[in-house]
Amino acid sequence: MSFVESEERRELRKVVGELGKKYGYEWFNRQARSGGNTAELWLEAGKLGFLGVNLPERYGGGGGGMADLSIVLEELGAAGCPLLMMVVSPSICGTVISRFGTDDQKQRWLPGLADGTTIMAFAITEPDAGSNSHQITTTARRTADGWSLTGRKVFISGLDVAKAVLVVGRTEDARTGKLKPALFIVPIDAPGVEFRQIEMDLISPDKQYALFLDDVQLPREALVGSEDAALMQLFAGLNPERIMASAFAIGIARHALGKATAYVKERQVWKAPIGAHQGLAHPLAQIKIELELARLMMQKAAALYDAGEDLAAGEAANMAKYAAGEVAVRATDQAVQSLGGNGMTVEYGVASLVAAARATRIAPVSREMILNFVAQHSLGLPKSY
Repeated sequence: MSFVESEERRELRKVVGELGKKYGYEWFNRQARSGGNTAELWLEAGKLGFLGVNLPERYGGGGGGMADLSIVLEELGAAGCPLLMMVVSPSICGTVISRFGTDDQKQRWLPGLADGTTIMAFAITEPDAGSNSHQITTTARRTADGWSLTGRKVFISGLDVAKAVLVVGRTEDARTGKLKPALFIVPIDAPGVEFRQIEMDLISPDKQYALFLDDVQLPREALVGSEDAALMQLFAGLNPERIMASAFAIGIARHALGKATAYVKERQVWKAPIGAHQGLAHPLAQIKIELELARLMMQKAAALYDAGEDLAAGEAANMAKYAAGEVAVRATDQAVQSLGGNGMTVEYGVASLVAAARATRIAPVSREMILNFVAQHSLGLPKSY
């Protein structure tokens, strides 16, 4: 890993940043408040090759890795228009299919994921399981023609715009009778698939849903990869998810810090810009430091993942997600504080970032579960849950 980005990645940052500024926060916020979506930006980003930059070239992707994809999301977020489904569609789903899918699955799904014409959701969370993925009850049983899938999922992003959803279910081991995880591609319009929007107190164009699977009949080829290796395959998708969630949070933090810094440079009270006062300058400087540290850990996680170091990438991705979520919360809160009353207005557009930043502490994995992971796996402490 080099601390000097390649010319190609610097150019990628530049052109993605230009695309983000073309739309910007005002457009993003308008879409969110009107009940709209980000399809216009999504499709343009796909057409330009940004969404599939991590996917294999033979399927229409850019042939890069998670480091490249994280740059795209970070720069869009810094411009005020983070695309949440980038955390899911090309990252989790695209990675799992490209690494473990059959040739037919790759041909069927990857080109659309790469150019943005296909969006795939990801469903793992269940109402009773919470963070305990071992308690998932969505179950697939074998049929004469393939599989029957039944279960329920919650807080699933983007089902309104997705053509399919990658579902984490469980199958019964014929030898032991125990349930083991398995991944299935489920078309959103398949009989037995229903979803209902969950009303959220977030100003976001990305909606959350409860997903219901009632005896959904799937062909044999709906199973992704091997039944026996599904846990490994699942974590191969969750590490990119954490890297991209970090990029999402870092983009928000950069956007908030940029707004706060611009404001305190110009706003004058008592004949001097308020940014001259240490009471405002120091908190913003601290956020800049924490932001760069989080970014470094995200880049380390992406570099490890792209090098095939899945175990080390898991530790780094969790740490990056923790650090990015923390700095996003601090950056948005300090942005509001720096702007004073203006920080609460629609015109300046920083208060609406607070809830989105706060969500990065919770999803896709909570800060407490990350601390559990680090305590147990990095420090060797006894398991606490």
